[in-house]
Amino acid sequence: MNHMPENTQIREVTDRDMARITEIYAHYVRTSVITFEYDPPSVEEMSLRRTRIQEKGLPYLVAEVDGDIAGFAYAAPFRARYAYRFSVEDTVYLDPAQTGRGLGKQLLSALIDTCTEKGYRQMIGIVAGRENLASINLHKSLGFEFKGTAEAVGYKFDRWIDTLHLQRPLGPGDQSPPH
Repeated sequence: MNHMPENTQIREVTDRDMARITEIYAHYVRTSVITFEYDPPSVEEMSLRRTRIQEKGLPYLVAEVDGDIAGFAYAAPFRARYAYRFSVEDTVYLDPAQTGRGLGKQLLSALIDTCTEKGYRQMIGIVAGRENLASINLHKSLGFEFKGTAEAVGYKFDRWIDTLHLQRPLGPGDQSPPH
């Protein structure tokens, strides 16, 4: 049974969160195929990436449990070209000790709400690895639909990795022209 920690707060990231975010992300870089990076980035690099997200007016959130960063999530532009300006791609990472407790759902829900409020119309989740059922199920639980698989697009740990593409509308989705 999922049990959300009682003292959980979802909030915007701050500079002081970046060392812990970098530590969480580095774990997945070193141990999994859910990110295609091979070498964990530095705190400075992760901070630069965060700045690029925030400069675009996109949300970068953290889940804080009992004063410790337990996970993070952000939305990034889906693609660079202007016609894609209403679509975002989500990213969610949790401290491995915090998985299965509902934090991912809380973070992604907050990300969906914030992006909807900002006028975005589509959110895309790119899930690396067919075996990444936690991420696939998280997305599906929040209304994402499976849209397709890009086969063998990544190579890490001596194997080919597929990516699964999931998508959900935000707000009115494609039902009305954007403002």
